[in-house]
Amino acid sequence: MPRQLLRNGQVVTDDWRYLLELEAAGVDTAIVPALIVPLARWTSERDHWAAHPGRLGVVLQPADKVEQLGDVIERFDLIAAEFPGPTDGRGYTQGRLLRERYRFSGELRAAGYVRRDQLFYLARCGFNSFELPDDQLATAMTAFETFSAEYQPSNDEGLRRTLEHR
Repeated sequence: MPRQLLRNGQVVTDDWRYLLELEAAGVDTAIVPALIVPLARWTSERDHWAAHPGRLGVVLQPADKVEQLGDVIERFDLIAAEFPGPTDGRGYTQGRLLRERYRFSGELRAAGYVRRDQLFYLARCGFNSFELPDDQLATAMTAFETFSAEYQPSNDEGLRRTLEHR
C-alpha cells in the first residue's frame, strides 16, 4: 500500500520512493520518477545519481552536514531529515539551515520518528512535509493550531498562517 503523508497541509499519497526500500524489493531505480537517495550514496556515487532522469531527493541522517549540499542543492526537489527517535533534534537545525542559509525552496520532509506533537515546531523550522504513523494522520492538522503567537523569530515556512508577534 502506498505511503500516506502530510504535505502542505493535506494528507496525500506519497509520490516519492526511497532508494533503500526499492533496492530491498529488487525494483529497477532507473524507472522511478521521484527517488530519494541517502546523502552517503549521493556523495559516493554522485555522477550516477546526478544523471537520474526523474526528480531527485536526498535524505540526511542526523550527523550529516547540510554544508555538503551547498553546491548541488538546486539539483534536489526534496530534502528529507531523518529523525531516529524522540530525543534527537538535529533535524530541526538541518531544516532551518536549509531554508535560511541555503534558501532551499523545495519540499522539506521530516521522516522517521515524527509524531503529531512535533509538527508545529517542525513547521516553524521550515518543514512542509511530514511522515507520520497512519493513526495520527487524521488529526495531524490540529497540531498547527497549537499556538497563535510567536515569542521568537523563526522560519515558519511550513505554517499556513501567520502567528501574532509578542
